[in-house]
Amino acid sequence: MLTIWGRKSSFNLQKVMWLVGELQLVHRHIEAGGQFGGLDTPAFRAMNPHGKVPVIEDDGVVVWESHAILRYLAARYGGGSFWHDDPAERSLSDRWMDWSQTTLQPDFLSGVFWGFYRTPEAQRDLATIKHKVDLCARHFALLDRHLADRAFMLGDALTLADIPIATSLYRYFNLDIDRPSVPNVEAWYRRLHDRSAYRRHVMVPFRELYGRLDY
Repeated sequence: MLTIWGRKSSFNLQKVMWLVGELQLVHRHIEAGGQFGGLDTPAFRAMNPHGKVPVIEDDGVVVWESHAILRYLAARYGGGSFWHDDPAERSLSDRWMDWSQTTLQPDFLSGVFWGFYRTPEAQRDLATIKHKVDLCARHFALLDRHLADRAFMLGDALTLADIPIATSLYRYFNLDIDRPSVPNVEAWYRRLHDRSAYRRHVMVPFRELYGRLDY
């Protein structure tokens, strides 16, 4: 059976669990990290020497790093639907996945969510937070233009191009920050509300993380 380690409020675990839900994979979820601990045990470090979640074990295969896990699961169980079998088509998803990890996630998750929400108020660097909020506004405006003529990132169907980016949406639209008008992104977000796997695994309350850097 597929086994998945990570806590439900972990952004990177949510990406993986969303795809697991879309693929309707039978699995076992083990809470790890945060209040659950367990990341420094020899057994866990043997799976992931970095001591971070998510990690999966699937019939003896251990995979860590959320995007590596997404690609593995889509390739093994998705039948080409989430990650195309053709390399050229597959690269369309890869581009957006890499952009999310190298551009959007550092500015939003690290810069805004960590810098603003998870940092105690007295320790916040307001100038840096504003800069990151402004960068995120540019990123979501870019996405808004891209989504002007399509339901999902690559067209009419959900793919791996959507998952890393759209995992940010629940937090982005629920933080008390300035946001630009992005009607196409908001429409995309509403469409995702119709997906039970998104509601279950991404729309997870995150109040426990407020003002907590060491969690």
